Amino acid sequence: RMRPTMPPRARPPKRPPNRPPRRPSGPGRPAESRPSQGAHAPPPDGHARVAGLSAVDALFRQRFAQVERLYFVPALRAEAAAYCQAMSRARKPFREVPADELARIAGTVLHGGIVALAPPRPVLPLDAVMAADWKDAAPFLLVLHGISNPHNLGAIVRTAAFFGVDRLIISDHPDQAGPSEAAQRVAEGGFEFVQLYRATRLPIALKRLRTGYRVLGTALGTGQPLAALQKNRPTVLVLGNEGTGLDADTLKACDGVVTLAGSGWVQSLNVAASAAIFLNAFHKTG
Repeated sequence: RMRPTMPPRARPPKRPPNRPPRRPSGPGRPAESRPSQGAHAPPPDGHARVAGLSAVDALFRQRFAQVERLYFVPALRAEAAAYCQAMSRARKPFREVPADELARIAGTVLHGGIVALAPPRPVLPLDAVMAADWKDAAPFLLVLHGISNPHNLGAIVRTAAFFGVDRLIISDHPDQAGPSEAAQRVAEGGFEFVQLYRATRLPIALKRLRTGYRVLGTALGTGQPLAALQKNRPTVLVLGNEGTGLDADTLKACDGVVTLAGSGWVQSLNVAASAAIFLNAFHKTG
């Protein structure tokens, strides 16, 4: 007895892969809808992450044209509104992100809730001969020689900006900190107003500055007290490394040495605190 032949079982049709719907692209796409490119990666080459409301505000005021991207947490939506409008008008990407994603973008949890990407301001080479003629426009100059802690550099730049000192010299000392992202966070936007210059072979540079300025080194207990110092002269003040201070060659290149007199209960002040005292003393008196 023959069994009936059954027709072959039909194979179900292949399902197309699940693909997300295409997003609109092109110049008509709103800036705020663009996805964050590289949000989980380090910033693009040549860019720095500027974090915190004060720093971002200073960046937008001083060089908005160089701002590339903006990220912020929902809690700062109102504070970021004006920046978002500016970014939208300029057709630049911006995005509201959760705090954990912003920490990845910023590279730190100390981001203050808002981060902008922009090229860093360059540190310019110092021409000490030309800088000697700054004495009218900049009657007080601060020189940092071996300040190794970026938080100290940031605090000094913040204080300089507060007192309107718009330029600051750092040396080529191997320990000297530069304008890193850590320094930027402490400076609270000060780097947008204070131009940094780098001096090579500092003793020679100081001797050239002496044609226009009185150059003073700083040391513990061996110099003239600040209170006794004439302050209405163009002055360059040199601050040394947090641990070792100024070396002998640098001190020899100075016209004199100034000391902050204290109670003697502790040996010295933090260098950023010392810088604040000197900046206050010479504010609008140099």
